[in-house]
Amino acid sequence: MCKILVIDDEEQVRAAVARRLARDGLEVESAASQEEGIRLIGSTERPYDVIVTDMVMESADGGLETMKAASARDIFTEVIVLTAYGNVQNAVECMRRGAFDYVEKNMPGVDVYELLSLKVHQAMDRRRASVNTIRRLERIG
Repeated sequence: MCKILVIDDEEQVRAAVARRLARDGLEVESAASQEEGIRLIGSTERPYDVIVTDMVMESADGGLETMKAASARDIFTEVIVLTAYGNVQNAVECMRRGAFDYVEKNMPGVDVYELLSLKVHQAMDRRRASVNTIRRLERIG
């Protein structure tokens, strides 16, 4: 089963995202702050497959700090950055640093929770493919 971490300081958003992903049969854990999320990333026995994190929490670049912690723990963990303060500069910086995707919370006419579900499944597929490639290379070498 895929292991997902949702980090957002807005309780309603965090709970709604977690409920939507749990409905897909995913193992979902939540963190109410950047600090708690980074602590969970470092202390969990099995790394998270996908992390959905808010961009702005205790600091303006909380999402970037979370991405840094995630990649230090497991280079194959996929991170989706969720934000209410979307701008091109933030999106470009997140993608440059390895985010799987960057999603705005308030997109008119878009069910963000359904979009996140789709993005999480795509991220899990990419993680699986990356891990399988490394396993094949290890068997060859």
